[in-house]
Amino acid sequence: MHLSEVTTLRLGGPAREVVEATTEDELIAAVRSADEAGEPVLLVGGGSNLVVADDGFEGTVVLIRTRGIEVSADACSGAMVTVAAGESWDGFVAHAVAQDWEGVEALAGIPGSVGATPIQNVGAYGQEVADTIVSVRTWDRVEQRVRTLMFTDLGFAYRHSRFKDEPGRFVVLTVAFQLRFAGALSAPVRYAELARHLGVEVGARARLAQVRETVLALRRGKGMVLDADDHDTWSAGSFFTNPILSAQEAAALPEGAPRFEQPDGSVKTSAAWLIDHAGFEKGFSRGPVGLSGKHVLALTNRGGATTAELLDLAREVRDGVQREFGIRLVNEPVLVGADL
Repeated sequence: MHLSEVTTLRLGGPAREVVEATTEDELIAAVRSADEAGEPVLLVGGGSNLVVADDGFEGTVVLIRTRGIEVSADACSGAMVTVAAGESWDGFVAHAVAQDWEGVEALAGIPGSVGATPIQNVGAYGQEVADTIVSVRTWDRVEQRVRTLMFTDLGFAYRHSRFKDEPGRFVVLTVAFQLRFAGALSAPVRYAELARHLGVEVGARARLAQVRETVLALRRGKGMVLDADDHDTWSAGSFFTNPILSAQEAAALPEGAPRFEQPDGSVKTSAAWLIDHAGFEKGFSRGPVGLSGKHVLALTNRGGATTAELLDLAREVRDGVQREFGIRLVNEPVLVGADL
């Protein structure tokens, strides 16, 4: 099997061995067996955050296909929902909205699996999974045992978690979320663009289903909802994270550059704004790879591309932003067998 078959970029060379794990026991056994044999392991859920080298992966690829949603609910505390790592994230969001569970509705349309979301603290439109995750049950490959990591152990920050501090150590088995009952109303809308399209003030609530539908429409307009017929969605989503700057660095930004002050005194700016103002417009391309025609943060496979070509484009964009603004963009997807 080529990894292009299981990644949203449709890129990546052959895998030496592939194991499909449909139960938790199979998942643990596959990883444990590879570890005991000294084999490298690549875990693949939805494949939406992976950039795999053209040479492929010389080891065992474990496809996480576990399923299951367990609910413990009461009228006071809401719903404690434990979700298997292999469940579709967007499918889970749709299920939560249908059940009138508040807390993940603005994260609709994000591709990939539930198990991947705590790793980079997935977020969009004013929500992130750290808002609702209570614990993550894992297989600890170092201690060779199942461990439950509570919220306080997870080290969540912007697009970051403990899993990034200890890469490869933990295999996510299930994720537990605490979701509130809010009478079909969303959490307070924090994101100005979303509030504007909903016709509410920032901090107000809207109907859960309306928030989900509006987010899906916004994401489609940016090529961020998977569509096999739309090459703008043949991507790994946002390729670069928004830079977090010191107050001094932020002051050096040009007038008009977005500045979002953070609680710790740092300032977040927009990677998309930097890319666009460094001369890379929507649709900018180099042969079979290019920026999406809808959103400059997405690097896309226009068909017949190679990973090497995509990474060359990523370097060109990263280096162009650094020359123009002195800010070095950091890739968001995980690079397998490759680097920038």
